[in-house]
Formats: sequence, C-alpha cells, structure tokens
Amino acid sequence: MELEERLNDVRSHIAAAEQRGGRPEGSVQLVAVSKTFDADAIRPALQAGQRIFGENRVQESQGKWPGLKSEMADIELHLIGPLQSNKAAEAVALFDVIETVDREKIAHVLADEMKRQAKAPRLYVQVNTGLEPQKAGIAPDDTVEFVALCRDQLGLPIEGLMCIPPADENPGPHFALLAKLARDCGVAKLSMGMSGDYETAIAFGATTVRVGSAIFGAR
Repeated sequence: MELEERLNDVRSHIAAAEQRGGRPEGSVQLVAVSKTFDADAIRPALQAGQRIFGENRVQESQGKWPGLKSEMADIELHLIGPLQSNKAAEAVALFDVIETVDREKIAHVLADEMKRQAKAPRLYVQVNTGLEPQKAGIAPDDTVEFVALCRDQLGLPIEGLMCIPPADENPGPHFALLAKLARDCGVAKLSMGMSGDYETAIAFGATTVRVGSAIFGAR
C-alpha cells in the first residue's frame, strides 16, 4: 500500500470514529508523526494534503522542516517528544505547537524564550497517566496546579493536555483520566491516541491523534 492509501485509510477510520462518537466531522485533528523520516519521505504526505506533522527531536526537525516549510507555508509542526531546556530557543523558533510541557523548569524557560522571540507556539501539558518512572510528564495529581501555574503566573498559552499510556495496559482508563483532568483544568484540547489506539482515544474525546507507523510504515 502506498503512503497516500495508508493516509486515506487513517482519515477514513478517524471519520468513522467521529461518527460513532457523535462527534462533528473534522473535529479530530490528525498529526502525522514523521520522526526518523527524511524530507523526501514526507513529501508524498504533503502532496496528499496532509499539513500537520509531529516530530520527537528538535535537532532532527531542524534538518528537514525549514526547507519543507519554505515550500508550503501552511504546514503546522508539533513537538511531541521531550524538550530539554537547552533546546527551548530552537523549539520556539521552529514549532507551532509544543505538546510536551512537563515540568516547572521548562515552563519558565519557555515563558522567557517566547517573550524574547515574540512568538507564541500553542502549548500542551504532558501528563504521565501511568506514573511510569522512565516516562516524562506531570503526575495526574499535580496537573491542575501545574496548568494554573503555567497560565496564571507565567502567562503560557496552555490549550490542552497530552498523554502516552503505558504500552502494556488498556489505554481506555488513561484516556478517560486525561479527559477528566482537562475538564478540571479548564482546557479544551486532548492529544491522545497513536497508531494502535487512536480510534479508542477518539471515543474518549481526543481532539488530536498522533499517528506515525500507520501512515509512514515501520521505522
């Protein structure tokens, strides 16, 4: 199957999941996760009309996206991997959305950098719903307080929450927890669901799904 066919297959599954959940058509945003793929591998997705992409690493993204963005001005680029504070300046300059705000230090650094560059990428707080020690993210019990700090003290444009459920667990309860936390925080957007579980995520209210291998194939 060609990339365009895989992309259209994912789009049709998203549309069907929206319909099953009584959601308006087009209410779920597809982020095509292009990490590890070069510009030539990404171009067929652009030619098929995909404009929203996700990357894990700032440095890798700098090697391919400035050129692609110069070719197509309406690309929206999401950082979906961990952000180190020494990469914050580059991240603010390149990305339209940063989904992995996960600790007070990075929130302060982003606030300073966004003022310095007079640029305001939209932000999500990453929540470690499974409390996995190897995984980034705010603990669920600390999420409401952390979002309030980001918004009220630092003036950060937090628009949603993001999670990556444990690989060996049913994702449904994690998606339900993230949706509850979003309500408690007063944020509207939920970035959750990947290639193996994005339809489940939509049933629990995802507004953004991050799909890589189902579009680009195995890495």
